[in-house]
Amino acid sequence: MKVLLKQKFIVFSLCVLSACATSEEGSLGDPEPISSSGSDCISAQAVRDFSVLDQSNLIVQERGTRQYHVTLQRRVPGLRSNWRLGFASTAGRICAPFDEIIADSGGLGPERVRIASIRRINADQADELKVRFGLKEPEYETPREELDVEPAEVEELD
Repeated sequence: MKVLLKQKFIVFSLCVLSACATSEEGSLGDPEPISSSGSDCISAQAVRDFSVLDQSNLIVQERGTRQYHVTLQRRVPGLRSNWRLGFASTAGRICAPFDEIIADSGGLGPERVRIASIRRINADQADELKVRFGLKEPEYETPREELDVEPAEVEELD
């Protein structure tokens, strides 16, 4: 029993240390951080769906067509593959920087992370974010059709 408890403590300590050691600067392959001082709030009971953009960015869909870009204060490893995600709200509304997300990866139990910003976005902005984070292919304009034009005749001079 003591050995199992010691192992859990060691694993938990390593997870905390690795989370603290995570750099705020992105690596070369990471997209630029989104500068957003969003202060919108989401009704906790109206949340219907979410899309994970990366380890610290989400798009949350509220009842109807309202969408929000949610940025977390730090990265959550495994968030992209995590399907068990919840919100911890103090007053029935999810607001930054007071409230948190709860991500359960099935390993050491749920992880709580504070929300850095919430910004309401429209459908076009949501599509742009999905393209930026590689979840959607950019829409290209179709090239103009080439017209069949007969070449001009050339006269040779003597």
